[in-house]
Amino acid sequence: MKRSSISKAVIVAVGSELLTPNRTDTNSLFITDELNAIGIDVVSKIIVGDNRKELSSVIGEALARADILVVTGGLGPTDDDVTREVVADVLGLTLRERPEITKHIQKKFSARGLITPAINRRQAMVPDGAKVIQNPNGTAPGLWIKDGKKPTLLLPGPPRELKPMFIQFAREELCAVSAGEPLVSRIVRVTGLTESHTEEILRPLYLEWEQGNPSVTVTILASLGQIELHLSARASQRSVAVEVIDEAVKKVASLLGNDVYSTDGLKLEAVVGELLVRRGFRIAVAESCTGGLISSRLTDVPGSSRYVDQGIVSYSNEAKTSLLDVPEVLIENEGAVSSPVALAMAQGIRIRAGVHVGVGVTGIAGPDGGSDEKPVGTVAFAVVLPDRSETRMAQFVGERVLVKSQASQAALDMVRRLLLGLPSVSENNSEFSFIDQTN
Repeated sequence: MKRSSISKAVIVAVGSELLTPNRTDTNSLFITDELNAIGIDVVSKIIVGDNRKELSSVIGEALARADILVVTGGLGPTDDDVTREVVADVLGLTLRERPEITKHIQKKFSARGLITPAINRRQAMVPDGAKVIQNPNGTAPGLWIKDGKKPTLLLPGPPRELKPMFIQFAREELCAVSAGEPLVSRIVRVTGLTESHTEEILRPLYLEWEQGNPSVTVTILASLGQIELHLSARASQRSVAVEVIDEAVKKVASLLGNDVYSTDGLKLEAVVGELLVRRGFRIAVAESCTGGLISSRLTDVPGSSRYVDQGIVSYSNEAKTSLLDVPEVLIENEGAVSSPVALAMAQGIRIRAGVHVGVGVTGIAGPDGGSDEKPVGTVAFAVVLPDRSETRMAQFVGERVLVKSQASQAALDMVRRLLLGLPSVSENNSEFSFIDQTN
């Protein structure tokens, strides 16, 4: 279906720190998602430093290209925070101090027992006709300007301030001026398949999606150990777009089968957590080459204390023996990187912690330590459940950090599959060399 009258937005992120390798502009990702949901397409994202001349040029060009302009950052009290002044100048508007904002700022400082610095009065300067967006988490108010050349939204840079201001106020204002059709998106996450293999499996769906009304667009993003499918559809009514996307996700899940671990964007560690809660299980992890990465991912999920008991980084052979009761003779005979040792680690942590699920991982992350028999990237896995245990050997490629990341993904997916009663590795896997051993 041909789209018409879709509003176009340009996002400008202001801040010299964003032009260094030390700070990432995450606000644009959040704003893009919010704008797309109400039918506004983002045609450009621009990062510009705290420079009046450069910012003025960027703002002018953005207004010429877009129907709506969103600017983040540069609303602080210091001399290099020039967003208010530059935007007002480009739009031909006069800045005036708003006493109510000044009082709000003073109240913020007095609550902390501080005197308000004189420079903070700059944050009370507002272009004529602008609507003020209150900032409950900071001193810099946001501004919604409709009296200029184009609707323009100014928001502070800190995400903890920007996000609630956008959700509580800006979203409603933008909906009122949007002429576009709502966009509904879903993320399907897959592990155990290559990007090319995923593409090949889904190809029959592409023609169907292209000819649909409304149509479905799909973007495939490959990362370490997983594939992300970003599905989107537009329709005159959000409910229609939701129905189209729901049907598309069902078809994807049907074709990709057990390799799909999430149809709602959940990360693998969160999916594993939900499965553990569903079974009433607790988990403990014994790690060698991954150095605690698996435990870290599991505990990144809020509420993980319900199912995560403990983790041990048994990096040395002595630690495997003393902390996990792995027999010395087993390590001597089989080698530290082997299925029997991984299984002994999983059994040892499970018994030590008194939990339902034990995980053992040991490998060679590199760049040294490999051999012809066990090259760098060789990793042994074991998962022990009350009624089932499995081991697996895998060969990963890449530098040390990549091997560790892929190993953590493979271990979590192995737990997922076994909790669901599935084979421990994808039947379609062609990305890595696997040696599977079921005990």
